[in-house]
Amino acid sequence: MSTTDAANAKTNGATRNGEAGVAGEGGAPGQKKLILNAFAMNTPGHLSPGLWRHSRNQTYNYKKLSFWTDLARILDDAGFHALFLADVLGAYDVYKGPANTGPALGSGAQFPVNDPLYLVPAMAAVTKNLAFGITASTTYEPPYSLARRFSTVDHLSNGRVAWNIVTSYLDSAARNFGLDQQVEHDARYAIAEEYMEVLYKLWEGSWREDAVVADFDTGVYAVGERVRDINHQGTHFRVPGPHICEPSPQRTPFLFQAGTSKSGRAFGAKHAEVIFAGAQLAEKLKPSVAAIRQLAREAGRDPYHVKVIASMCVIIAETDEAARQKQDEFMSYGNREGALALFGGWTGVDLSIYSDEEDFRFVKVPMIQSIVNGWADTVPGSENLKWNKNRIAEYLILGGMNAKIVGSPTTVADELERWVEIADVDGFNLSHVVNPGSFEDIIEFLLPELRKRGIFREGVEKQGLTAREQFFGTASLLHDHPGSKFKWNKDELVPRYQQAQ
Repeated sequence: MSTTDAANAKTNGATRNGEAGVAGEGGAPGQKKLILNAFAMNTPGHLSPGLWRHSRNQTYNYKKLSFWTDLARILDDAGFHALFLADVLGAYDVYKGPANTGPALGSGAQFPVNDPLYLVPAMAAVTKNLAFGITASTTYEPPYSLARRFSTVDHLSNGRVAWNIVTSYLDSAARNFGLDQQVEHDARYAIAEEYMEVLYKLWEGSWREDAVVADFDTGVYAVGERVRDINHQGTHFRVPGPHICEPSPQRTPFLFQAGTSKSGRAFGAKHAEVIFAGAQLAEKLKPSVAAIRQLAREAGRDPYHVKVIASMCVIIAETDEAARQKQDEFMSYGNREGALALFGGWTGVDLSIYSDEEDFRFVKVPMIQSIVNGWADTVPGSENLKWNKNRIAEYLILGGMNAKIVGSPTTVADELERWVEIADVDGFNLSHVVNPGSFEDIIEFLLPELRKRGIFREGVEKQGLTAREQFFGTASLLHDHPGSKFKWNKDELVPRYQQAQ
């Protein structure tokens, strides 16, 4: 791996920006301000297996609340928009399998992993503006209980929680929830579609806007006729309701999604307010972003009411050479077996069945060839390199499959601007190699350069905004979002979605 070549490109200002006063709004003419999220996981090793033992790193303290509150304070003070926490419900046990958890456990590669939602109230209590994106699955938890959990945390965080909607992808998770194998891919999205309908009914249409009166004179807390059963009877769910929680600041939590398949992309374009997308090159991400915006348009939404955030691993220092030296030092801590365990979990392919010298650019497995050739395109001189297991592990050890930028503040900022111009993204999901360490380096070296260019906010003008207000200027779902049709306004006797029933 080497420093990414950076062009002195500037954003062309072609993108639109949803509502007024939001992330992505232009600074200087022709520019838009970037959305920056920190990407982490409630585990010793997220995307850089083996780096948990680095001297700067403290992710082995992931079990301690102070580790998370310290991180939240740092990100909040620096002006980050959100801390996005990934999650999985099973171990990466494909490599050297079947069901072999040894490589993942040995390197702490996303195993063990704790539930991220419980961290939010404590982090919210020590911050003012930072939003919290929490991954949770539609496949293994009933929608009624998930609605309650997110409403509770939306209350306790004053509306700063976001939900990263996933359908889950690990066979190990399916087995632990009593299934012999995963629910088929498209069937998972069909379930998720009905799941969202149930949630919108609970969050938006079960309690009228004026249901809670808390009248001390009459002793009435909530007016009974302003709270209704949802009476959902569907293919996959039967939920009478009503929602057991009163409306939270956002009602529906801010919605994230990262599906890459045809079904996942269509689902995200319909429901998500922020979509995470990844590619090794901006040029390769460009058609994916265009497809997402077109699908949003076809779903009746403004295509720029979906913010698209690119995944990125940044290693930064004062100079390009210092950054490369930092990268080399990080590499010396990497765990090869952990990287191959992650690859097995992400792809379902066990590389242990191949010889150590096999060049995966030429293996007759289209998925592997496509992935490896995509990586090879980002590494100068790749035509002279053998992309065997060791090379794949080396590529994944720092930042996983994410695109990688290594360099000085100027180099990194130039490349981020190039991604915005070419791929039409709205910001970046920045992963860490070491934590503490990586985010502090970004704050010290990168943010001043971005602010000097007028493409990252100086601060948050109004404190205490909800997550959705920071991104779109309103706590409620935007008018063209499919969930908005379920809202029960105070001038209606019954919710709109029930009026025709």
